[in-house]
Amino acid sequence: MGKRVIVCGGGTGGHIFPALSIANALKRKEKDIEILYVGALGRMEMEKVPEAGYRIIGLPVMGLRRKLTLENIKVLFNLLKSLRMARKIIKEFKPDVVVGVGGYASGPVGKMATKMGIPLLLQEQNSYAGVTNKLLGKRASKICVAYEGMERFFPAERIIMTGNPVRKDLLDALSKRDEAIAFYELDNSKKTILVTGGSLGAGTVNEAIKSGLKQIAEWNDVQLLWQCGGSYYEALKREIGDALPGNVKLMPFLKRMDYAYSAADLVVARAGASTISELSLLGKAAVLVPSPNVAEDHQTKNAMALVNKGAALMVKDFMAHETLCKVMGETLENEKLLLSLRCEIEKMAFKNSDEVIAGHVLDLIK
Repeated sequence: MGKRVIVCGGGTGGHIFPALSIANALKRKEKDIEILYVGALGRMEMEKVPEAGYRIIGLPVMGLRRKLTLENIKVLFNLLKSLRMARKIIKEFKPDVVVGVGGYASGPVGKMATKMGIPLLLQEQNSYAGVTNKLLGKRASKICVAYEGMERFFPAERIIMTGNPVRKDLLDALSKRDEAIAFYELDNSKKTILVTGGSLGAGTVNEAIKSGLKQIAEWNDVQLLWQCGGSYYEALKREIGDALPGNVKLMPFLKRMDYAYSAADLVVARAGASTISELSLLGKAAVLVPSPNVAEDHQTKNAMALVNKGAALMVKDFMAHETLCKVMGETLENEKLLLSLRCEIEKMAFKNSDEVIAGHVLDLIK
């Protein structure tokens, strides 16, 4: 019988993408390895994982509501049900090892795996560990991390510095700037700022850019590729109307993220773990606007890990409206600063994280 691995967790792209990268790397290393994904019903992984060609089982697990509410009774009932289901899945699938990437589903599966004597490897993407991984960390065999100082959350002797897996197509794009400029119909002679709030967009960032359009229109040698998110696009188009400057391209989403990065001299983005890993690997100068709407304010902590090393600039969400455009303009004018940001962020990159983590998974089987 070939080797068997359960990969569990998800909820957001930041959890699902690393999970799939690790699964793909395991497949490259061991052709006949069997992988089963366990996710949370109704979450993004239930769609993305089958698209990537993996079998998935969904658990009814969900997050506790912050306020005291009757909903939490249902949450606890679903948790107990998920623990029973996780036990059954492990008994039937008989994995050699379980990989948890954080998110609701990795809780029940990780807990049952360690109870049943199956090695557990955790992958923590952020500089501030998520609740699920913190709870599981005490009994995990290995914990793969992307930031220094993680012994605040996990037993130091089990921490391995691996970085976060990054999409392979992004690396190829660095040599395709001309193609990228043509694809987005940009001007090759101008510097490009890429503004992205992720696939869903970021309300604060959009408002800040909208309020600074007059200022941006006066930047003769600069152009803006502004990805605002599908849910904001129509309203922004209506509100801005004919006032959209010629040097700004407003788009709901970016079909080729690799090209968007390739064209960019400066990137304005949220501070999710995946975004930061991509920026590091590509050596892109960045202004980070951490989202305040995430657990434990972990995006600010992610951003500060770079800011403290001179590897990125940060604008706090509540200050974006007043200062973001000013910071963008000043940064792009300062060649010395741009170069320094690129050099420092590149130092924080980890190459082939997916392969390295897959290697540690297979070591646990041996």
